[in-house]
Amino acid sequence: MTNVKLAVIYYSMGGTNHQLSKWAEEGAKEAGAEVKVLKVPELAPQSVIEGNPVWKAHVEATANVPEVKLEDLEWADAIIFSVPTRFGNMPSQMKQFLDTTGGLWFNGKLVNKVVSAMSSAQNSHGGQEATILSLYTTMYHWGAIVAAPGYTDPVIFGSGGNPYGTSVTVDQSGNMVEDVQAAVKHQAKRTVTVAEWVKNANK
Repeated sequence: MTNVKLAVIYYSMGGTNHQLSKWAEEGAKEAGAEVKVLKVPELAPQSVIEGNPVWKAHVEATANVPEVKLEDLEWADAIIFSVPTRFGNMPSQMKQFLDTTGGLWFNGKLVNKVVSAMSSAQNSHGGQEATILSLYTTMYHWGAIVAAPGYTDPVIFGSGGNPYGTSVTVDQSGNMVEDVQAAVKHQAKRTVTVAEWVKNANK
């Protein structure tokens, strides 16, 4: 049993990154962590969401998922982010939330948080790696410790082989092309393990 507290923070329009987050929650709980799954606030106008049946259905289905607050970052020993790509970068919804963390950063509240990230796109070279790296750039400024999965387990190869973080291709029907569940759970367990090392080292 670990004493690690993990926040899984995501943004999702159609449900892919919400599903990745749920698998990360399962993996982390199997490793003994206490987990919160949290979404970043939506910035799109309600009229735009209403005009997209898939987006609207997902928003309604996840209405009970709490929105992340800065206090959740302070609470967490480790954080896993999951976002779709937007032109090889993180979505504005995630960027807007990260831009509010300046006060925590200034006061050293984010130093040594163990972080990891996952992403999705509609084709296999749609910017998943660049999106994950865009998240990590902010984490370096925090003084966080990035726990990328690398090639630490054969499941990484089975899900496409992204060493920066689990990534998935989503077809036009919204279905995941690769089978990434095992890779996500491995990444979550690795993140929890590294966070436990850091916590024990600081005792």
